[in-house]
Amino acid sequence: MRSHPPALPHVTWLRAFEASSRHQSFSAAADELGMTPAGVSQQIRLLERHLKAELFQRLPRGVTLTDIGQAYAQTIRKSFDEMAAATGGLFGVQGKRVVQVRAAISCAALVIAPQLHRFQDEHPDILVQFSTSVWADRFDTAALDMDIRWGLGNWDESLMQHLGHESAIPVCHPDFAASLGDALDAQALAGSRVVQIVGSETDWGKWSDLHGLGIGATADWMRVDNSLNALQIVAAGQGVTMVLESFARPYLDQGDLVVPLDLRLPKRRAHYLVTRDTAARREEVRLFSAWITALYRETLTPRT
Repeated sequence: MRSHPPALPHVTWLRAFEASSRHQSFSAAADELGMTPAGVSQQIRLLERHLKAELFQRLPRGVTLTDIGQAYAQTIRKSFDEMAAATGGLFGVQGKRVVQVRAAISCAALVIAPQLHRFQDEHPDILVQFSTSVWADRFDTAALDMDIRWGLGNWDESLMQHLGHESAIPVCHPDFAASLGDALDAQALAGSRVVQIVGSETDWGKWSDLHGLGIGATADWMRVDNSLNALQIVAAGQGVTMVLESFARPYLDQGDLVVPLDLRLPKRRAHYLVTRDTAARREEVRLFSAWITALYRETLTPRT
């Protein structure tokens, strides 16, 4: 005789398990759920008893998922994401269609967010739910319709649109450029306080090779994981960074930064608009896709 699977666990147990698996902590899960750590622990024990399986290893400090707990957490998290998406889509905003978009944090803050009001003004019946990431390379939540990613376009999804070729440039505060003196050149920049962006460490060498500058190794003063942080650091008056011109443009237009050497490095990587297959048929998704494409075409058009 085939054994029957256990009945579905109580949703309270599953919610405690999902929060605990994300935080790897009963205490943090308790704070999120408005419970006590002991209460969360009790919910987990009831779930484990129901499933006849140990989902967490209890450690002297904190907890960690077992192998079967890790596999179960991924499924439960996806289920909660799908329920949230269905609830928001059907009942969240009366009369409005919803587009859920994610972008890398620097792209979101420096290119898209300042212009997003234009899309909302053109389409008041569409609600854009906008989120950010640092290193996203997949749709890791069922709620997302579209993802704006930086890379080579070699991801698993089939619907990808190249948003245009970009170049990197060196930028710094006007006072910092002045502090390097009249003999400011590539060697002086590379030997000064270089704010290096993780993932773009080779840009200075490629820039040097392309223009025959012979700068050698840079004097890395600081390292950050995104362009927005690098720009904020150098805009405060110290250091120089090599960054996408589209990201630097707001600072250049306001006079907060300057380009000490007007030499560009064409980038092999680019921003891509990645659309989930199941979302592509919806009109609101197609409208946002067209708007993003037009925004990037405008952003990347050379200034005269």
